[in-house]
Amino acid sequence: MMQLGGPSWNVKLGRRDARIASQAAANNSIPPPTSNLNRLISSFSAVGLSTRDLVALSGAHTIGQSRCVQFRPRIYNETNIDSSFAQTRQRNCPRATGSGDNNLAPLDLQTATSFDNHFFKNLITKKGLLYSDQGSTDSIVRTYSSNPNTFTSDFVAAMIKMGDNKPLTGSNGEIRKNCRRIN
Repeated sequence: MMQLGGPSWNVKLGRRDARIASQAAANNSIPPPTSNLNRLISSFSAVGLSTRDLVALSGAHTIGQSRCVQFRPRIYNETNIDSSFAQTRQRNCPRATGSGDNNLAPLDLQTATSFDNHFFKNLITKKGLLYSDQGSTDSIVRTYSSNPNTFTSDFVAAMIKMGDNKPLTGSNGEIRKNCRRIN
């Protein structure tokens, strides 16, 4: 993240990791990009994260891309979207399901490879690519769009809070000698 201009933070050592990774289990714990704001708030609240944490963590979408199949419903069916932005995205994401499903678009229209607050500026102008992003709470989005330092500090705090969530205890998992492989 630092290589893209983002923040750094100390990661606590000694956390137990699972011995087996499950992509399906990981994906089941992440709300889909079609989630509405109430569902997102509920999902985050269920794991001890606040609405402010939700919006700050959504700011990670300042980097990266999404597949057409994930944002197609938004660019063709939503009214809470800038029309020229939708038309631009439609050129690379045909309406027909199965056509261009894997075509990519940047999550942040302006600086998709930099960690900054432009993602929130896009949301204010209704240029959020994912339905779940555009529904973010307006007052927090406005704060982050105009104050990158507040966004960065809240993002770091939310990452630390998320990292402290549901740690394995007892004989579950292991403390890794090398974080990239099981002992």
